[in-house]
Amino acid sequence: MISLELFKERIQSQSGILPITEDDEITRKLAMLIEGECGSEGIDRAAAKFGFSRQRYFQVRALFLEKGGQALLSSKRGPKSNYRRTQELVCQVIRHRFLDPEASTEVIAQKLRQCNFSVSKRTVDRVISQFGLQKKTLPVPPPTPGGGSGDLSNPAKKSARKARSPQRRTRRPPTAGG
Repeated sequence: MISLELFKERIQSQSGILPITEDDEITRKLAMLIEGECGSEGIDRAAAKFGFSRQRYFQVRALFLEKGGQALLSSKRGPKSNYRRTQELVCQVIRHRFLDPEASTEVIAQKLRQCNFSVSKRTVDRVISQFGLQKKTLPVPPPTPGGGSGDLSNPAKKSARKARSPQRRTRRPPTAGG
């Protein structure tokens, strides 16, 4: 039987040392569980030795017993889904933007709240910016020199159009094979 000494930063025996890196949380938690369950110092001292509380020790132990070593890896904290900005809400924001492009985000948020959506102006802002639906201002062309009447068509093409026959143009019937 191998006699092991477990530390936060290493596992040590009479034959050698196995280091535990700071970011290897699975090995650190497993070493804490081995120390607590199989060691002589008890659960409280084992938890404190590895930087955990007694309550957290039992949480880790329950996870390990239920799902094994992979459960010792901490999962992502916080909400797992986008519960405020649901797909339905995003569709409604886009719909309102297209129905009334001049409406402000505050007005869109108010309309959505009237339809029982829990939404803020900032959420509407985020959806609109995510899909690039901001109001765009078109540049105004500079005035033409000479103060013309604003007729920008080509005079040569205009006279050629007037010279054409006044007869209405009709579409040619389709030809076979092409």
